[in-house]
Amino acid sequence: MTLSIVLQFVVVLAAIWMGSRYSGVGLGLWGAVGLLILVVVFGIAPTSPPIDVMLIILAVIMAASVMEAAGGIDFLVRIAERIIRANPKYVTIVAPLTTWSFTFVAGTGHIVYPLLPVIYETAHKSGIRPERPMAIATIASQQAITASPVAAATAAMIGLFTEKGLVQWGLPEILMVCVPATLTGVLAGAIVSMFLGKDLKDDPEYQARLKSGAIPPPKAGGESIPLKASAKPSAFLFLVGVALVVLFGFFPGLRTLPGAKSAIGMPIVIEIVMMSMAAIMLLITKVNVDEVPKTATLRAGVVAVIGIFGLAWLGDSFIAANQAVIVPAIGDWAKAAPWTFAFGLFFASVLLYSQAATTRALMPLGIALGIPPQFLIAMFPSVNGYFFIPTYGSLIAAINFDLSGTTKIGKYVLNHSFMIPGIVATSVAVGTGLLLARTMF
Repeated sequence: MTLSIVLQFVVVLAAIWMGSRYSGVGLGLWGAVGLLILVVVFGIAPTSPPIDVMLIILAVIMAASVMEAAGGIDFLVRIAERIIRANPKYVTIVAPLTTWSFTFVAGTGHIVYPLLPVIYETAHKSGIRPERPMAIATIASQQAITASPVAAATAAMIGLFTEKGLVQWGLPEILMVCVPATLTGVLAGAIVSMFLGKDLKDDPEYQARLKSGAIPPPKAGGESIPLKASAKPSAFLFLVGVALVVLFGFFPGLRTLPGAKSAIGMPIVIEIVMMSMAAIMLLITKVNVDEVPKTATLRAGVVAVIGIFGLAWLGDSFIAANQAVIVPAIGDWAKAAPWTFAFGLFFASVLLYSQAATTRALMPLGIALGIPPQFLIAMFPSVNGYFFIPTYGSLIAAINFDLSGTTKIGKYVLNHSFMIPGIVATSVAVGTGLLLARTMF
């Protein structure tokens, strides 16, 4: 490896580090700065920006944002609340399976935020240590992103396979592996969580806070705010869009035009279907279109697109310019033990705080190394390493919503409530995925 490549790699790492300090759109902006340095200082020709991936994400996010503005996400949350409250004794199992399911459907982990106080109250009222269901439910809401047909990270994988000419790999294969893999991981994490920490009656710290009045008593279920009239129709239409995407993905004949030799690519299908569903939602629900850009879903989607724009473009350009040196240098190692690539994905996601950005930045390297696509799909859940350093929004929210103080960051920072559930869920998901990939393909 030449000195020039080492220096270029340092520039890439420095851009990622600077972007991670700012997070959000900072990831993409500093990625562009890194690319500028590679072009000007090292004379690297930039590759084409990842247009397909960005357009897929924008299309899906538009549909989800219209649904949110119409109250559809509130409707889905209301259903999730009923499921969780109906099974209080088993909340440590039910809560993560619920958050996984609703993130799978909606394509965004933001759905976990309004459920956290419900999970806390249900656990606390039942005498269950709130840390147990809250931590794994938060982890589950992110694991589902790598199994959802309408998540930004899945869009990144589909777009990448299409871009690299691996058109036989796409949504069906991702769902076949990642749905059972992440569900198995979440279930394993939930079972382990049932034994974490002391029971509330045996926890001296909790008992001391309870006696001092620092912990408010459990609340009775209050009256829910009435849903918008457009809530149910918008949720139904969004689910129809998700179903159509899955249907077209599994049956290529449905997207093959008369006389055409091959089917329309899934990136285009997803873009057409989800943008159309967004327009139909606007028409039927008559939601104020000015409310759509104000939704949390749209803001998160735009941040993801900007992150991918700069960071993935930087990574693609670096790998393409030095592929002849990088691939032979570590290719034999990756081929002998392809599962080790999962560690790179995991620790990159720790810095990037974005499954989609991590996928788009590092998966091209996996393809260049010759790792079989089915194994890359199996390792896809390893991009959920955001929990390792407890600064992600949903982690902080879970800590704050747990008024009992059991969900917390430990004295040594990394010994926090989410570490064990997160590692168990992610490692079991990847292990299960590799087993499924080897068996099915």
